[in-house]
Amino acid sequence: MGKGRHGWSLGLAGLLSPVTIWLGLFFLVPLLFILAYSFGKSGVYGGITLGFYPGNYLKVFNPLYLDIIVRTLVIALTNTLLCLLLGYPLAYFIAFKGGRRKHILILLIMIPFWTSLLLRAYAWVVILGGNGIANRTLQFLHITDHPLDLIFTPQAVTMGMVYSYLPFMILPLYAALEKFDRRLKEAAQDLGASRWHTFWRVTFPLSMPGVIAGSILVFIPSAGEFVIPNLLGGARTVMVGNLIQQQFLEARDWAFGSALAVMLAVLLVGAIMFYVRKVGAEKLEGV
Repeated sequence: MGKGRHGWSLGLAGLLSPVTIWLGLFFLVPLLFILAYSFGKSGVYGGITLGFYPGNYLKVFNPLYLDIIVRTLVIALTNTLLCLLLGYPLAYFIAFKGGRRKHILILLIMIPFWTSLLLRAYAWVVILGGNGIANRTLQFLHITDHPLDLIFTPQAVTMGMVYSYLPFMILPLYAALEKFDRRLKEAAQDLGASRWHTFWRVTFPLSMPGVIAGSILVFIPSAGEFVIPNLLGGARTVMVGNLIQQQFLEARDWAFGSALAVMLAVLLVGAIMFYVRKVGAEKLEGV
């Protein structure tokens, strides 16, 4: 019996070792480098001197940078909420009303993944530009007689991010709703609950694992996004991802850029832990 357990443990270790080595080399080691750099001191012409200089973290609390951090969190939360509001009805429809067309509908949702994020962002530049499709349509309908400033705004960034990350919300929601036991809905309605009460008291609480997973998958990349804000937001809608990119590639202040990256990671982990423990636990207790 002991030999069997020992052999099973060795087999499990053998299966997990490639993943562990991969994550260690390409995730943990770079993260440790960033953490070490965040306490270093950047040279005048680039480079970094390792040491212990906590001033890099104090610099984050400059009102200019705090404004960028707050803007980033607001846009990321707005994007997550909009993706949930748009994605839940679609996932619900596919799971309960899709029938034989479920696989086709899921395929249509995944089609945007077949193209580069950069190309999808540039598509929004074409749509929202001064001479783009949106402005031409508005002028054709006589809603406005001159081009509107639709691009290089927080709203344009939010639209581009919702379009890009909506599938990340729909797929976990669909997976959670697909496993839902429909007899629970029938039982609730037989006991006199309306469709609205059945949804809020039965369906939605039981789909919380999908809501939590989708929210995490959308919120994390949204907070670190820099391609979409760079193309659709311009200099007026700088997010933390753009600021980190500028510190590493333009200002060559690797120490401050690393401190920003560590601070963003800590904020994201803290927000996710709070969301999962508080919101998720409350919903599951109400089931």
